[in-house]
Amino acid sequence: MTDDDLAGQARQIIDTNRYLTLATADESGRPWASPVWFAHDAYADYLWVSRPEARHSRNVAGRPQVGFVVFDSTVPANQGRAVYVEATAGMVPDDEVESAVATFSRHSQQHGAGLWGPVDVTGSAHLRLYRARAGAHYILGGDDRRTEVRPA
Repeated sequence: MTDDDLAGQARQIIDTNRYLTLATADESGRPWASPVWFAHDAYADYLWVSRPEARHSRNVAGRPQVGFVVFDSTVPANQGRAVYVEATAGMVPDDEVESAVATFSRHSQQHGAGLWGPVDVTGSAHLRLYRARAGAHYILGGDDRRTEVRPA
């Protein structure tokens, strides 16, 4: 497969799946994995909402280096495809919330999950908007080895 074929596969996997599995670790290195509903911005930023007191949110606050995988868990054995991502995550800063929540809301509305605005993730709201900024994307190549791809 060519690099373009693999990048196209990565885009297709990301665009057709709504959840990613976020892998975090606390400050001592104890791992934790959480499924989160996500939206992406140009395959570079991955957005989700969460409570700041959730274990994965606390982990991100203490150790922003994360990994995540996007995959379809409904396919039969040996037919799975996935995109693996190395990223740096954190709560979206206040001065970027308006733009980021607009992206999140567009995806949310397209998939029947409703409208989101800054009021839903700031102030006294119990949820906050988080972002994982991708450093590298990988997909399994034909020889079952991870190959770096650039989906954007």
